[in-house]
Amino acid sequence: MFKKFSILASLSSILPAFVRAQADTNPYEGYQVYVPPYYAAEVEAAAASITDSSLSAKASAVAKIPTFTWFDLVSKVPDLGTYLAEAQSLQESEGNNYLVQIVVYDLPDRDCAASASNGEFSIADDGLNKYKDYIDQIVEQVSQYTDVRVVAVIEPDSLANLVTNLSVSKCSGAEDAYKEGVTYAMQQLSSVGVYMYLDAGHAGWLGWPANLSPAAELFNDLYTAAGSPEYVRGLATDVSNYNALSATTADPVTSGNSNYDELHYIEALAPLLTSFPAHFIVDQGRSGQQNIRNAWGDWCNVVGAGFGTRPTTDTGSDLIDAIVWVKPPGESDGTSNTSSSRYDSSCGLSDSATDAPEAGTWFQSYFADLVTNANPSF
Repeated sequence: MFKKFSILASLSSILPAFVRAQADTNPYEGYQVYVPPYYAAEVEAAAASITDSSLSAKASAVAKIPTFTWFDLVSKVPDLGTYLAEAQSLQESEGNNYLVQIVVYDLPDRDCAASASNGEFSIADDGLNKYKDYIDQIVEQVSQYTDVRVVAVIEPDSLANLVTNLSVSKCSGAEDAYKEGVTYAMQQLSSVGVYMYLDAGHAGWLGWPANLSPAAELFNDLYTAAGSPEYVRGLATDVSNYNALSATTADPVTSGNSNYDELHYIEALAPLLTSFPAHFIVDQGRSGQQNIRNAWGDWCNVVGAGFGTRPTTDTGSDLIDAIVWVKPPGESDGTSNTSSSRYDSSCGLSDSATDAPEAGTWFQSYFADLVTNANPSF
């Protein structure tokens, strides 16, 4: 273990000066965001199968939008090297600085308060050490392409579950492993210059007044205990969700919460981050339509959703580094098949799309609806 730490420290010391010197700045400024080829291919195939020529043309435009690549299985990690190599090649041929976006998502006993995205590692089966090895493999890939910037969202839903769902036995049993795993990820990924945004749920989760202080305390404590890793930039909100960044009027389902959109949530949380970097990115990939949910907590393939604001650094807020698409829109949130071992009852609600495949699998009809309902339209 000590030898591994020494190697990582050496890697950090040889990072290019332009990468290391800008750790306290918006990582998106001045960078071209890499478009993952697998998502572009999914979109192009989906567009080709849409018979309405006008809708098909609009769908094709989605292939040019950069999304995050989710590394939810250790077997996918070698793909990161492929993407980084391609980004480096583009950087060299075009003369533009490139940025690759990833989601680190493989904690043991993952998705502790739901079922749709249960992971491959179990705490009972040495899952924490397997997770650390997964992180080490990501570090190894990144260390080979230090001229390419990497931005990572760290473990969607994990820390938010520790704020609100410790009454769920799987979550309380995973608390220590989640904290240790996220701490390890922060420390090791920072050693190779990966800019990190820890997942912070959304306005309808941690944005409730009673949850703000406990959430901030958790982020502050974890960051400090980890040694305040240099490349932890801030927090990611609304990942895989549907909230507006700034709503003209409050959605009825938000009744009782003054933080009824992501901007209000961020502005309420930021002052409480006394020892954690108060910078944010916000997922708006499926936030084009509002007032579509029966309840604020409904999250699974919500009917009526549409593509939202395109990724940009023009956010209108000094707190928000970028509007991004973290969830690759068109990939299912979870299956509606009640016989599946990963079926979650949230995917059977009346405002969830029917005939939905397993989480992460392409959902053609839902993608077409996202295009139809896009706001702004393509």
